[in-house]
Amino acid sequence: MRPDALTKPNVLTVAGSDSGGGAGIQADLKTMLALGVHGMSVLTAVTAQNSLGVQGAWELPVEAVRAQYRSVVDDIGVQAVKTGMLASAELVEAVAELIGGTDAPAVVDPVGVSKHGDPLLAATALESVRKRLLPVATVATPNLDEVAQLTGVHVESEEQLPEAAAAVLAYGPRWVLIKGGHLAGDAVDLLTDGTEEHWLRAPRYDNRHTHGTGCTLASAIASQLAKGQSVPEAVQAAKEYVTGAIAAGFALGAGIGPVDHGWALRPRTGTGTPAA
Repeated sequence: MRPDALTKPNVLTVAGSDSGGGAGIQADLKTMLALGVHGMSVLTAVTAQNSLGVQGAWELPVEAVRAQYRSVVDDIGVQAVKTGMLASAELVEAVAELIGGTDAPAVVDPVGVSKHGDPLLAATALESVRKRLLPVATVATPNLDEVAQLTGVHVESEEQLPEAAAAVLAYGPRWVLIKGGHLAGDAVDLLTDGTEEHWLRAPRYDNRHTHGTGCTLASAIASQLAKGQSVPEAVQAAKEYVTGAIAAGFALGAGIGPVDHGWALRPRTGTGTPAA
């Protein structure tokens, strides 16, 4: 579906809440606001979370997730959907069914663990992600840990990214973006549909405050798709946005602070980086 030229595109995030505001639903909605689309949400889980980690997580009932989704899609409509923390096999399967019946591109961020290493997806849900969720994805955006969880492929160098991409594509997404941010050197990602490859590179900033990076990138891709961009165009624009957000990441609490979702809304410095 394409929005009318005079209206703002609608983007729906289906994800968990981060009480610290750096990731999850909160990061998604901030990203959507910054990129000029109307963000809407389906809450799948509530976490007690701060800069130090996740202290607790409680998933919502499947019927509550279904009701939120239908309420938004049936009345308001969506131009793109993004998924994040889905917690359990039951939620994964319900969300996959809902997305499969929605005429809009879907960006699937197969969230397995938090930035601090806390589990956000039950081990029993991995098969549901592989067989139900990935096949309805327009773009899947796993990081290297998630690639290993889903496929068993352990990437230690840039040269292995195509192998990782092929392993994920075997589960059925139209495109996969393998995020190589955990590798040494520049932040390099590989976007491919199995036929064409797009390598995206960005400088690595010396900034430990990167909480919410994955959520932000996936939401940015969904936002650009909702505005009518092609997948390669949307991913390139999202990569540029999240790179700036990482550069502007700031301290919050005693641990890992978040990326700055509002960096692009402020004046730039002479070096092209966001002003403090």
